[in-house]
Amino acid sequence: MRITYKADYALKTMLNLAINYGPDPVSVPGLARRLDIPIKFLEQILSELKKGGFVESRRGNVGGYLLSKDPSQITLGEVVRFIVGSTEPIACISKTYSGCKESSTCVFRDIWFQVNEATTRIIDRINFEELAKKALGPSENLVYQI
Repeated sequence: MRITYKADYALKTMLNLAINYGPDPVSVPGLARRLDIPIKFLEQILSELKKGGFVESRRGNVGGYLLSKDPSQITLGEVVRFIVGSTEPIACISKTYSGCKESSTCVFRDIWFQVNEATTRIIDRINFEELAKKALGPSENLVYQI
């Protein structure tokens, strides 16, 4: 799996929308400024995320984008797979791969399979609500007891 700039920006966009999750959309210029992404590139990313069902748009003076569902219901793995495609580190670990005569005896194939399983386990258990909380840092609300 290779995370491209496009994928990195898509993930940062999703994170920012998760941080600002609520009924009000986030404006494209505001997102572009916060994430330091050219507006045209951000619009392409948002369009793709919309096609994937991760975000929805609202038109008008107070329009913009927002997550299509609660950030706790969107995993990092879902978005990565949608933007990047396969998370496999090498094609030969796919069950349908037939391009190598040595795949049944290759000592590396099992290692790449384990790498893929570990990666999948990690990215599929992390959701954008958790990432938003992590990005915001420790809560400012301190509880004092006497």
